[in-house]
Amino acid sequence: MYILVIEDNPDLVANLYDYLEPKGYVLDAAYDARTGLQFASDKSFDAIVLDLTLPGLDGLELCRQLRDSGSNTPVLMLTARDTLDAKLEGFSAGADDYLVKPFALQELEARLRALIRRARCDHEHEALSVADLVFDPETLSVRRAGQPITLPPIPLKILALLIRQSPRVVPRRELERRIWGNERPDSDSLRTHLHVLRSAIDKPFETHLLRTIHGMGYQLAAPDEIQD
Repeated sequence: MYILVIEDNPDLVANLYDYLEPKGYVLDAAYDARTGLQFASDKSFDAIVLDLTLPGLDGLELCRQLRDSGSNTPVLMLTARDTLDAKLEGFSAGADDYLVKPFALQELEARLRALIRRARCDHEHEALSVADLVFDPETLSVRRAGQPITLPPIPLKILALLIRQSPRVVPRRELERRIWGNERPDSDSLRTHLHVLRSAIDKPFETHLLRTIHGMGYQLAAPDEIQD
C-alpha cells in the first residue's frame, strides 16, 4: 500500500517509516503543505496521513484543495486539537478519519487499513484501462482488443500496479518494494516477470504500451500519453 505522509515533524515521520515499511507499506514524505499538494497531484496514493499544523498552509486548507481538485484519496488527519469542533471542522474540510496526538502506531495502521479497504470496496468494480488494455480489479481479468489474456500472479500484480499509476513512470525500486516488501528479489526477478508481462500484453499487438525508461523505471501508457 502506498501512503503519502504530510507532516513537518521529522521524528514522527521516521517513526512511521520504521513501523509501516517492514509491514510492506511504501511511504513518501512531504514536510510542508505545498510539497504535499505537489506529491498528491503527481502520484497516486492509497491514503494520505495529514498533519494539521504545517508550514506554508494549514492542513485544513490543504485538504479542501485536494477535494476541490477532485481527489478522493482517503485522508487521515493527525492533530493535537481534540475538541469536537476541531474534529467536525476536519471532517467538513474533507477528512475521512481523525486521530488525536499522541497516538499508538497500531491504531494508526488499523485506521489506515480500514480507510483503504473502504475506498477499494467503493471503486474495485470499476475496470481500469490504458488504450485497448483493460484490467478488472474485482475479477482480476485482463483483456486487450477484446481478447482475454492470462497472466501468472507476479506479472498480474505488476500490471495492476502500473495500470493504476499510468501514465506515471514507476521506479524499479518502488515496484520491487510494492510487490515483495523488504524481501528484495535477486536482480533478474523483476526483469523476468516484466518480460512475461510484455510478451502477453504487447508482443501480439501492433502498438506497445509497456515501456522501459532506462535509468528511471517502467511506464504503462497509451502512445498519446507519452511525452518525449
